[in-house]
Amino acid sequence: MRDRRIVAVLIVVVVAAACTATATSSTTSVDTPTTTPSPGLQKLEHLIFIVQENRSFDQYFGTYPGADGIPTNPDGSFTPCVPDKYDASGACARPYVTASFDQDGGPHNHIAATADIAGGAMNGFIDAMHPAPHKCPLVPTGRRCDDYLGPDGQPDVMSTHDRSTIPNYWAYADDYVLQDHLFAPVDSWTLPSHLFLMSAWSAVCDDVGDPMSCQSDVNLKGKEVRWQYGEAPVYAWTDITWLLDAHGVSWRYYVGGSTCWVPPCEHNRENLFGTAYNKNPLPGFTSFGGERDGYADNVPPVGDYLQAAADGELPQVSWIVPGAVNSEHPSGPGTVRDGMAYVTRLVNAAMQGPDWDSTAIFLTWDDWGGFYDHVDPPRVDAMGYGLRVPGLVISPYARKGYIDHTTLSFDSYLRLIEDRFLGGSRLDPATDGRPDSRPTVRERTAGDLTEAFDFSQDPRRPRILQPWPWRDPEPTTPSY
Repeated sequence: MRDRRIVAVLIVVVVAAACTATATSSTTSVDTPTTTPSPGLQKLEHLIFIVQENRSFDQYFGTYPGADGIPTNPDGSFTPCVPDKYDASGACARPYVTASFDQDGGPHNHIAATADIAGGAMNGFIDAMHPAPHKCPLVPTGRRCDDYLGPDGQPDVMSTHDRSTIPNYWAYADDYVLQDHLFAPVDSWTLPSHLFLMSAWSAVCDDVGDPMSCQSDVNLKGKEVRWQYGEAPVYAWTDITWLLDAHGVSWRYYVGGSTCWVPPCEHNRENLFGTAYNKNPLPGFTSFGGERDGYADNVPPVGDYLQAAADGELPQVSWIVPGAVNSEHPSGPGTVRDGMAYVTRLVNAAMQGPDWDSTAIFLTWDDWGGFYDHVDPPRVDAMGYGLRVPGLVISPYARKGYIDHTTLSFDSYLRLIEDRFLGGSRLDPATDGRPDSRPTVRERTAGDLTEAFDFSQDPRRPRILQPWPWRDPEPTTPSY
């Protein structure tokens, strides 16, 4: 067992406060799936979920051919034009294709989601922005404003990338599967999305020792209702790793964004590898850190993933979340290029390892980052779905150049894990052996990910991409 000091770091008691989620956008019915799991799923022995930060579907793939992208006029110009409170003439702002590798983005919380969606009009993206005096829409001559404003002064929440700025992501769409109706699981920010990723719920709990004391919470505002490093678990409901362990399914939750790409790599385990608590909430679950010995071994640095991929020892289920430099978070310490290079190396590692023929990689972004998207999210319950995010499926069994229009969310990831490895067992208080008070079992209404696969085909050869396809040298970044 690795150094147990990481356990001691997490032992401080936190008292949770409760609040209730509210619905935010128009109601759209979502049918309960009636399909049964494909027998071809047995060919997938390794599921890898790579989760980056803060991009909408239209921001990355709004001009991708054949996708449900930004509406256009007959002359090819963009149709949408959203109210622009920063334009003195009263003109609206249209989307534009950016050549910048960095954006500032907009607010991305529950309030901002409500404003952006605007009752289904999808035109509140600039109105939702804070009129901060240092922001480029107010001071267009400020630092980085050439990156953060469009050609007509549009705030970059209206920007969209094309192949020139994110070529590898578009290449994966060309060769594998692009999902153009994948929605964030909740109308909120990074932490609730990652809680849904691991548990299909976001809540606060009156008693951290009682999973039945939890209530839905879309905001998680205030330090007292969210786990952070150095504190005891605060999320009392049940996470998916509880079921994986109960069924003997191997898994890892890899954190950090190492630049050490030739294992073995040295890392500082004491700082949990530079990944912020809101992208690494797993130790905050009582069903994880508070009840199972040795859990720290299952949250290793991403260098351990590289070693496992090279050795043919990938776990059955892997999640990979980045450190700040590689996360693609707008106005962060890294850029889109840094994030794409990092993700490409993760994908290449799986492709070049002996487990490739039995692997499926799912790449997504945890929330929309305040960026424009034209699709009104469907409503499945009071907490979501949130706005659209990009989704890619990369696998030797993925359909080639296929655009999957199935309505999906992070609940679909959990459904796939459960269908493939748990015999269809769900995070269901009535059956999972650890009852909690969740109001819905999200996986029951989750879209089916198997549309992305053709299990009748022979495993396809991998497409290895150059992580840094530009002429200028790749910058040296920290080891997280």
